[in-house]
Amino acid sequence: MCIRDSFNPVHKMKLLEVVRALETDDDTLAAAVEVGKRMRKEVVVIKESPGFITSRINAMIGNEAFYMLQEGVASAADIDKALKLGLNHPMGPFELVDLVGLDTRLNILESLRKSLGEKFRPAPLLVQYVKAGRLGRKSGRGVYEYPEVAAEKSKIGVSAPEPASTLTGVQR
Repeated sequence: MCIRDSFNPVHKMKLLEVVRALETDDDTLAAAVEVGKRMRKEVVVIKESPGFITSRINAMIGNEAFYMLQEGVASAADIDKALKLGLNHPMGPFELVDLVGLDTRLNILESLRKSLGEKFRPAPLLVQYVKAGRLGRKSGRGVYEYPEVAAEKSKIGVSAPEPASTLTGVQR
C-alpha cells in the first residue's frame, strides 16, 4: 500500500507527500513517485506514521500561535504578519486555520495527541473558539470575521453562531 497527500488548491501547490507503508514494495513506491512527478509535483517520501510531515509541523505552528494569542503576546494580525514576512510563509497561521477550519485543526490536534502525546494538546483558546461555533470562513467567523459569509448565510436563513460565554477577554 502507498498513500499520497496533496495540498489545496492541488493545481497550485508544488508538494506531494508519498507515504511508504510497512509492506509497500519498491515498484509501488516508484510508481507513486513517478505519478507525482508527472503531475509536476515535488515529491517527498515518508514512512508510515501519524500525520504527514507538513500536517504535523503545521499543527504545532498553528497551535503555538493560538497559545501566543491567548497569552496576549501579539495580535492575530501581527502573528500572521510575522510568519509571512519572517519565515516566508504564504499565509499566516490564523489565515490558514480560518481557511481550513478551526474544527478541522482541532480534530487533527486531538488525533495527533492520542497517537503522539501531550505536545499536541490543543490550545484552550482554539477549543473555546470551536465550541463557540467560530469555525473560520465557512461559519463567517474564526480568528477573523468574514461579514460576506455571514451576510450570505443570513440571506438563506442560516444564523451565525452565537459567541460562547466561555470566551475570555483575550485579544482577538
